[in-house]
Amino acid sequence: MTKRIFDFIFSLIGLLLLSPILILISILIKLDSRGPVLFIQNRVGKNNVDFNIYKFRTMRMASETKGLLTLGNNDSRITKIGYFLRRYKIDEFPQLINVLKGDMSFVGPRPELRYYVNFYTDDDMKIYQVRPGITGLASLKYRNEVELLKAAKNPEEYFIKTIIPDKLRFNKIYIKKRNFFFDLKLILMTIVKVIIK
Repeated sequence: MTKRIFDFIFSLIGLLLLSPILILISILIKLDSRGPVLFIQNRVGKNNVDFNIYKFRTMRMASETKGLLTLGNNDSRITKIGYFLRRYKIDEFPQLINVLKGDMSFVGPRPELRYYVNFYTDDDMKIYQVRPGITGLASLKYRNEVELLKAAKNPEEYFIKTIIPDKLRFNKIYIKKRNFFFDLKLILMTIVKVIIK
C-alpha cells in the first residue's frame, strides 16, 4: 500500500512539474518527423495481464516492421530528437501516466513484449507478482543494452538466450529483496546513472 501511495503521489507531482517540458518535447517531436507524439505499445504487466505502455516516439513511422530490437543508439530508424530523448531516458517520461494509472510502478521488472515473454518458464513468470517498473535491478545492469545488441553477431538470439535469462535472474532477486527503502535506493541509483552518462 505504501508503494502504491508513493507511486500515485509522485507520478502526479512529476506530471504536473514536468508539464511545460513535456509540451515542449511534444512540439519538437512533431517538428522533427511525421507521426504521433507518443509511441504506444502492448506490454505484459502484473498478473500476466497486457497493458499499453507510453513513451515519447523516438523512431520513424513503421519502424517496428524492421525489427523489434533497437540496435545501438545510432540505429538509422531513430529520429534526430530521438537520439537526445533516448540518451537521457527522457522518452520514458510518459510512463508516469502508466504509474499514475497503476499499470506500472517506479521500481520493478521492466515490462516486456508478449513475444519475448512466451520464452519464459513457469518459474520465470513469478516476476509478474509485482507491477513492472520504470527502473529496476535489471534496468541498471543493462542500461547499455542497445549497444550490446549492436555488437552481437545475432542480436535476436543474443537477446533471447543471454540477456533475457540474466534480466530474469536480476528480477527474481528484486522480488525477494523488494521493500520501500530498497526501491528508493534503486531510484537514486537510476538518477545518478542518467546524470553521469
